[in-house]
Amino acid sequence: MARSFWKGVISFGMVAIPVKMYVATETTTTSFHILHKKCHNRLKQMWYCPVDNEYLTLQDSVKGYEYSPDQYVVLEEKDFDRVPVKTLHSINITGFVESKEIDPIYFRGSHYLEPDELGVKPFTLLREALVKTHRLGIAKVTFQRQEHLCCLRPLKNILILHTMFFHDEILSRDEMTLPKQAVNNDELEMATRLIGTMARNFRPEDYKDEYHLALKKLVDAKVQGQEIKAPKEPRVAIKDLMDALRTSIETAKKETAAAGKAK
Repeated sequence: MARSFWKGVISFGMVAIPVKMYVATETTTTSFHILHKKCHNRLKQMWYCPVDNEYLTLQDSVKGYEYSPDQYVVLEEKDFDRVPVKTLHSINITGFVESKEIDPIYFRGSHYLEPDELGVKPFTLLREALVKTHRLGIAKVTFQRQEHLCCLRPLKNILILHTMFFHDEILSRDEMTLPKQAVNNDELEMATRLIGTMARNFRPEDYKDEYHLALKKLVDAKVQGQEIKAPKEPRVAIKDLMDALRTSIETAKKETAAAGKAK
């Protein structure tokens, strides 16, 4: 387990529970370096100050907020620890809601919470109360120089904190248009049958990042001077929707049967 990156309290009512926060997820990607197109050597990033005619590195810079044109106030690192917001060291729960009330579009990231030694009992009490009531705690907390809307939910013997988008960060879909199209009962019944045939339990370990693996294969081929053909784009024309649904159901049945034999 990585080191905690935030320490503070869960606050609700008159209760304050000391906790530590850990990153719960990571993104796996294939990294690339930026090279000079001419010689294929790595580039060095340098910043240029036109006033002093100097090239600088990050160590020579400070953060400045432009409060009027070309006028800046400089903030030092210690200033960010003095931001006058009560959620700087507190996960401030303001209410408890049912999970079905939160549309998944609001979810952003996930973080694990564990109690400090003095907070074990109230932490456990909060977790068990959330389990019993089937509710999530809605809160706000500040870390990484940003205040986050978030929710807390029980996850086995700990709590997990999901950061969320604020309402004004969700882009409007009002301008999207969808042509009106009626479906008949036979088509709906067939589509429902297909969903039923493909129904299964969610096993996250069954899903791999195929692009990441394929990209590695492409890189290895390039190293060996080999060529890999690009995949063909799928055909989207459907002449007979009912026939496509029937074929899909039969294919799904065969795949389900094959998967059952493989176990």
